[in-house]
Amino acid sequence: MTEPPLEVDSVLVPVDGSDESADAVEYAVAIAEQYGASVHAMYVLGEELVRSIESGAVAEEDVVSETETFLDRVRDLAADSDVSVSTSNAYGFSTVRKTQHPGSAVLDTAEDIDADFLVIPREPLSGEPGEVLEKAAEYVLLYASQPVLSV
Repeated sequence: MTEPPLEVDSVLVPVDGSDESADAVEYAVAIAEQYGASVHAMYVLGEELVRSIESGAVAEEDVVSETETFLDRVRDLAADSDVSVSTSNAYGFSTVRKTQHPGSAVLDTAEDIDADFLVIPREPLSGEPGEVLEKAAEYVLLYASQPVLSV
C-alpha cells in the first residue's frame, strides 16, 4: 500500500535573528513554494531579553522594532518566491511559567496555526545570547507531531 503524498498548507519557521535562522527561512520558503503553502515566521525572544523586558530594563517597543527588521527580511524573501507569509513574536521563556521554553513555544505555535511542516535551525552551541533556538531544535525534533526539517 502506498503512502498518500505529503500535503503541506502551512510551514512554521521559528527564528531568532541569527544567520542560521535566516538560512532556515530560505528552506521554509522553498518548501512552501514546492507545496503551494504559506510560511509563518515566529520570532522567539530569549531568556535574557524576556527578563530585561519584564524588569523594565528594555522597552518592549524597541524589541518589537528590532524583530520587525528581521521579519521584513523574511517577508522580502517570501515575496521573491511569491509565497505568502505571516509573522508573530513569542517569549521563549517565562519568569512565571516554568514549563515555557523555546521548544514548547514552537510546538504551541505549531498547534495554534495548524502547521503541517516545521523548519527549525539547528545552531552551533556558541553560547551567543541571541541564539535562542539552539536548544529548541532537539526538543522539537523529539516531540513534534508534524514533519520537521532541522537545518
